Amino acid sequence: MSQVNKVVLAYSGGLDTSVILKWLQDTYQCEIVTFTADVGQGEELEPARQKALKFGIKPEHIFIDDLREEFVRDFVFPMFRANTVYEGEYLLGTSIARPLIAKRLVEIVEKTGAQAISHGATGKGNDQVRFELGAYALKPDIKIIAPWREWDLLSREKLLAYAEQHGIPVEMKHKSGGSPYSMDANLLHISYEGRVLEDPAHEAEEDMWRWSVSPEKAPDQAEYIDLEYKNGDIVAINGKPLSAAEVLTELNRLGGKHGIGRLDLVENRYVGMKSRGCYETPGGTIMLKAHRAIESLTLDREVAHLKDDLMPRYASLIYNGYWWSPERQALQVLIDHTQAHVNGWVRLKLYKGNVIVAGRESKTDSLFDSTIATFEDDAGAYNQADAGGFIRLNALRMRIAARLDKGRAN
Repeated sequence: MSQVNKVVLAYSGGLDTSVILKWLQDTYQCEIVTFTADVGQGEELEPARQKALKFGIKPEHIFIDDLREEFVRDFVFPMFRANTVYEGEYLLGTSIARPLIAKRLVEIVEKTGAQAISHGATGKGNDQVRFELGAYALKPDIKIIAPWREWDLLSREKLLAYAEQHGIPVEMKHKSGGSPYSMDANLLHISYEGRVLEDPAHEAEEDMWRWSVSPEKAPDQAEYIDLEYKNGDIVAINGKPLSAAEVLTELNRLGGKHGIGRLDLVENRYVGMKSRGCYETPGGTIMLKAHRAIESLTLDREVAHLKDDLMPRYASLIYNGYWWSPERQALQVLIDHTQAHVNGWVRLKLYKGNVIVAGRESKTDSLFDSTIATFEDDAGAYNQADAGGFIRLNALRMRIAARLDKGRAN
């Protein structure tokens, strides 16, 4: 332990990492550098600075970085170009923030001369894998301290008791008493675990949700929005050019207003257990629907099907912490190549938890040919007689097999 003189801690200022800060000081007798990432969690981050100062962290060793634009531009948008969904439902809101945080942790290690990084992910969770695989990929010899794999504070109640014993202020206690939800938020989503959610049979409490109204309380009037795409990314909403972070912020507002993006999921964690969590991803839910709509016009059929084949593998790579792996980076090159012609606009109707495609157009890259697809007279653009030969050729192997089976039966 004495060989570690300085540690960079991924520090939110919440219960877990506030306890970890004090525990690292007492256990490792080392200097602490705190890093708080603003990835759009929507909370005031200055209290994290004040807490760090209270526990003796030098001002120059407190890093609070606004990573919102980088997060959406370089991580969320590339992921959505692949239409990424894990296990059919989860839009990977927590997973996709971890490689960025790992990258910045390593950068601060190099800047401050620290020997190790530390994080607040538990030994039961996925985040320990994501943080550490990312750190090792970017700095192979880095030392990692994972307190949840070392200490005996293995429950929320023990953490609260430790915090009280050492004068660590704790916010967000649940109004009915007991430990708070375990929550993670960024510009893409907010997640909830713990409390009644540990029983999959119980419905989530309505007052738990923060970003969205219930569909029952959403407006009775549908709202139409137009999204403009360039190379697979949204660049404007209703004609207004926006940065990547601004796009997601506005889509979150619109989706939350209309009760869009709630998810109650039992997922398969990387460590082998099943875990129940609830997620709010209003902007991401809208983005996924819109992106598939514009691709339906502009992608070749086999390219689109290839993307669909690759998407589950791509999603698993992100979920399991392999963002910085050579295979994920190779897949990204292929995915981004397919997006060069994903340009145009999509119109969506938002109504009581639903995202409904109400139109799409690509003036420069559409593969939709109305003269061929029409149900009216196509003036010879498509020879329907051609279909007969195509069908017979595709049926040939099945006809041969059927004749053989019939002969065997006789």
